[in-house]
Amino acid sequence: MRFSENVMRLLCKLSLMAVLLAAAPAAFAQVGGTSKINVEQPWARATPAGATTGAVYMTLGNTSDTADRLTAASSGVASKVQIHEMAVVNGIMTMRQLVDGLAIPAGGSVTLKPGGYHVMLTGLKKRLIAGQTLPLTLTFAKAGIISITVPIRAIGATQGGQGSMSRMGGMQGNKPGGMGKMEMK
Repeated sequence: MRFSENVMRLLCKLSLMAVLLAAAPAAFAQVGGTSKINVEQPWARATPAGATTGAVYMTLGNTSDTADRLTAASSGVASKVQIHEMAVVNGIMTMRQLVDGLAIPAGGSVTLKPGGYHVMLTGLKKRLIAGQTLPLTLTFAKAGIISITVPIRAIGATQGGQGSMSRMGGMQGNKPGGMGKMEMK
């Protein structure tokens, strides 16, 4: 009788461990709950000493059959975090905050990249250094809150990896006057 009690206790402990191990991947995932938003390849560009702004880029995928919206973001590395759009309008590069957030279409994706949509970090509390990471919390209208860790790449990094910023949309590289005008709205 003593042997069967010990076997039962052991089986109960093993069952509990199996349940905990099965739940562990969900506990460590960056996306909580039953979110239908996938955050893919997030990254930020390193900043030079004294910089007060930075940007974060990523691809946001929506696997649900209804549209969602990125409505806010926050990070401990900046005093203010906003969702921005950069575009060339009538030959002038403009950047504006998307006050109503960024729509993520049902079954689709939106890429935040240099020269386009991005998460703007203003009032940086520390320099963004290549090889380090930063925490970022994204808030969606339907999917809720998703916390991610963002790797920081080199200062001249581009969407596909390392490289020059001269390939950024609307930029003219080293041509005289190539940077043109830029307005903040």
